[in-house]
Amino acid sequence: MSETLTTILVLVPALVIAIVFHEVAHGLAARALGDPTAEERGRLSLNPIRHVDPVGTLLVPGFLALVSGPIFGWAKPVPVNGRRLNNPRRDMMLVAAAGPGMNLLLAGVGAVLLGLFGEALVGEPGQAGNLLAEGLIYFILINCFLAFFNLLPIPPFDGSHILEGLLPRSMAVHFAKLRQVGLLFFVGLVAVSWAFPQWGVIETLVGPPVNIMMGFYRDIAMTVAGLV
Repeated sequence: MSETLTTILVLVPALVIAIVFHEVAHGLAARALGDPTAEERGRLSLNPIRHVDPVGTLLVPGFLALVSGPIFGWAKPVPVNGRRLNNPRRDMMLVAAAGPGMNLLLAGVGAVLLGLFGEALVGEPGQAGNLLAEGLIYFILINCFLAFFNLLPIPPFDGSHILEGLLPRSMAVHFAKLRQVGLLFFVGLVAVSWAFPQWGVIETLVGPPVNIMMGFYRDIAMTVAGLV
């Protein structure tokens, strides 16, 4: 089995879990704050089929893995009706933060599992132990990356909803209009990263917090394994 194929086999399940839980967290937060839209449309399920976008969840990250590009993807957004929230301005920020928050929680779970199965992770390259370790490390990394990538304060990411809620109302109205061209922001960011990899745009934007959190979760795994 080639190294690339092995990477895809451990990466795709990790990415699907991270994305599905991210979206469900948005829906659960919205329901708790007064908006049951996601529940009414059957989007609070952990069934990946209800959330997976064939392009954003499978094809794009798979292609990026094949060409050694930055790995990211997306799912079908969970519907949220801000007008049904108890306090739309405040609650929309909380709903937006729930997705990245869930990813950081999942990364913590991955770190604990990595520590618990520490002895099983020792083995020759290609053996089950190393594949398990690789899968858990990818799982932690993907969740950290998705959390901070989505916290970028530009449409259509979660961070833009948080920024909009923090801005004075007069400024928030103008900022909200940028959502109409939000997809262009995303495509532009990907295009620049692809065309000028030497600039390290995505790495510069999310690399520092991701590296900090990876060190934090590594410490958790080491502690659970009794190695510190």
